[in-house]
Amino acid sequence: MGLESVRAHLAAKAPELKILELNEDTATVALAAVAHGVEPGRIAKTLAFSTGQGAVLVVARGDARVDNKKMKATFGGKPKMLNGETVEKLTGHPVGGVCPFGLASEIPVYLDRTLNDFDEILPAAGGIHTAVRLTPARLAALTGDRWVDVCQSVLAETGDV
Repeated sequence: MGLESVRAHLAAKAPELKILELNEDTATVALAAVAHGVEPGRIAKTLAFSTGQGAVLVVARGDARVDNKKMKATFGGKPKMLNGETVEKLTGHPVGGVCPFGLASEIPVYLDRTLNDFDEILPAAGGIHTAVRLTPARLAALTGDRWVDVCQSVLAETGDV
């Protein structure tokens, strides 16, 4: 699975998107931001949770923090991050390469509104050295167009509101 399932998924659904394969490790937001020469917020991290609605993936800007109260209000029940083994089993992707493409199982993908802070974002592409550049709108079109507000405002945290 992993990179190959993402490659097949994008070839079928978005052949215009190219998978970026780097020699550097991009398994964390900080590493990916340096490797791609972008600010950390442009790295679209994919997080897996167990919620009142079952397992879900949430894609958010790399420097955003999940707000547990918003998660509970949105999905019901107390949200709990899934462990790496469970995430890899559900998605088919290794931790550090988890993305919303080419998933091993049917798991709903939600996009946090924070992604709209940028014209271009970079989610992983199934491997710890991979990514894809695309707009938030294109990501939404590829993942079911389900938007949520489950992260704390980055601007509010820095006092720039």
